[in-house]
Amino acid sequence: MTLLILVLATVVGLGATWVTATRGTDLGALTIGAWTARPRIGTTEINPYARATVVRSGELPLGTGDGIAFTAIADAAGRPLDGRCDITVSGVTPPARFWTLTLYDTKGRLVANALQRYGFTSEEIVRNADGSFVIRLAARARSGNWLPTGGIERYQLMLRLYDTPVGIATRTQRDAPMPAIATAGCS
Repeated sequence: MTLLILVLATVVGLGATWVTATRGTDLGALTIGAWTARPRIGTTEINPYARATVVRSGELPLGTGDGIAFTAIADAAGRPLDGRCDITVSGVTPPARFWTLTLYDTKGRLVANALQRYGFTSEEIVRNADGSFVIRLAARARSGNWLPTGGIERYQLMLRLYDTPVGIATRTQRDAPMPAIATAGCS
């Protein structure tokens, strides 16, 4: 009986470790709308689970003094980002000297497309008169700021803000106005 309990405890422990190392945890996560960041990931205060995720992925996180990275895997209604649908990212970003918005597959690789267009930067985005913007993500070409999704089933967006006051003390949309993500329709 004791041997069975030890085997069961080992299996559960190793399984929990594998899940947290591959999927991460929400310990210390900052969520604003559809966007989630882990502000402590580039600091010495990183939790052991996040450290294991970073080591496993090979990701080089932004340091606290450099900026913060937000990811989104779903729209504001909670629907997963689908490359076969038309998605809009609209609004404004929090104050930052520079920002990038990049499209990745679920494994963190750039989404292949014939245009080799993988994202936008704050310097090249076409803005409205009030400073807001609309980015369309779709499999087929759209007018304005368009990112091709390649028609993949699932993808994620990463918004990196460089030299920004957004960080550990940020808590709400009012502190950091994040762009809205909406599914406009699916084909």
